[in-house]
Amino acid sequence: MTATRAPAGTGLPAGLGEDLAAASRTLARRLAAGGTLWCASPTSPHHAQHVAVEFVHPVVVGKPALPAVALPPHDPTTVARANARPGDVLVAVGPAGCTGVLDLVRRAPAWGLTSLWIGAGERPTAGVADHVLWLPDEAAVHDGGFILIYHLLWELAHVWLEHPGLLRPDPACDGPVCITCSDEGRLAEVVEVRGASAVVRAGQGLEQADLSLVGPVAVHDLLVVHAGMAITRLDAGPQGGAS
Repeated sequence: MTATRAPAGTGLPAGLGEDLAAASRTLARRLAAGGTLWCASPTSPHHAQHVAVEFVHPVVVGKPALPAVALPPHDPTTVARANARPGDVLVAVGPAGCTGVLDLVRRAPAWGLTSLWIGAGERPTAGVADHVLWLPDEAAVHDGGFILIYHLLWELAHVWLEHPGLLRPDPACDGPVCITCSDEGRLAEVVEVRGASAVVRAGQGLEQADLSLVGPVAVHDLLVVHAGMAITRLDAGPQGGAS
């Protein structure tokens, strides 16, 4: 594929600077509010460890240590499911075809996590993660491109944290909601099945969902829930039972 690059001297592909600015601001907001950064890279676990080290180790005098944990490469979904809390952030590093990363970022909204996906080569499907920080050359996983991205992410997060006035939430979203009940379809993960209903995790906590429209489900299946009703059963991938 042909790479579109920024003007000479910037060192970043066109658009990546803007993506980094937006992602770092979101990350700083979550950290300032007490969130934890969860780092995952199933195919290259040293990247997850490196990201976590950058945030917990204040190498610049006066910078605070920030809470960050590297998820294990063999089963990051199970560990994140058990430990991550609403308001936390997931930073995943890996190619678009990495099933371990895809499973994590797809489930992040149900767990109340903000997701950042760092990768190279072919881009993942639009909207799969909250922020996508992407390099066009697949060699970035080995040539320092990924390291550059998450170093910049760390540095920019600290810049935002030094200006707390800039971390105030934007005005409430005016996006479309149901005109009847003012509710929207939300991603939810099944926690417990109770006959014709289920306990689901849907962003901010546990709630009940009626299963009348979707039929039998299994623990860890992904659903779309609207006004207390499961309206769609999604393909849950390797960590769920949906097909």
